[in-house]
Amino acid sequence: MAEGEGTGSSVVWALALVIIVAIIAGVFFYSGGSMGADKKEIDVEISAPKQ
Repeated sequence: MAEGEGTGSSVVWALALVIIVAIIAGVFFYSGGSMGADKKEIDVEISAPKQ
């Protein structure tokens, strides 16, 4: 019986790990996607001061 419980526990931990990784990947994808949509281009001219 102990081996059966160990296998079941391993399956639970494997599923939990897959779910956690999927959530983290989703958060990174969502934050990257929303940041990409909000990018703004700023035109700046830089020149040296006249001496």
